[in-house]
Amino acid sequence: MAIVLSVSGSPSATSRTTRLLRHVDARLEARGHHVVPFEARSLPAHALLSADFSHPAIAAAADLFARADGVVIGTPVYKAAYSGLLKTLLDVLPQHALTGKAVLPLATGGSTAHVLAVDYALRPVLSSMGAGHVTQGWFVLDRHITVREDGGTAIERETDALLTPVVEAFASALERLAVPALTG
Repeated sequence: MAIVLSVSGSPSATSRTTRLLRHVDARLEARGHHVVPFEARSLPAHALLSADFSHPAIAAAADLFARADGVVIGTPVYKAAYSGLLKTLLDVLPQHALTGKAVLPLATGGSTAHVLAVDYALRPVLSSMGAGHVTQGWFVLDRHITVREDGGTAIERETDALLTPVVEAFASALERLAVPALTG
């Protein structure tokens, strides 16, 4: 069982990005992984923007990353890039905070014009932070994530079907990275 940190880089309290992440979290938990949800917006803005590495909340976030075997990073796409909130969070983490970890980048947005943000904006940053394996990322249109009457999340059927192998590949990468730790 791997520990997965599921990070929402959305500044919105009613985020479709966060809803997508919690949907993915449930799938990972169904495979036996322990998922720790984390919302970057919960961090104090002053500590983030002033890069206060010694602030207890920033230190606690860095510790969550350090303890995780894998990280799912979710972000809305604004102006063809991942959120500034996510960028600020990544900037205050240690340079090699993702070393040896499997990472799944996910993005949401209003137009398919932003689909390349995952590979051309986010993936290079994750790689520069030492990620052991950045799996295939995925972009989901906002309109394919809706709120059901009971408050739960509904993912458009075809989108969910396309997301399934992406999540499965990440779970497999987690399991492959965990094997040396168990045998070593």
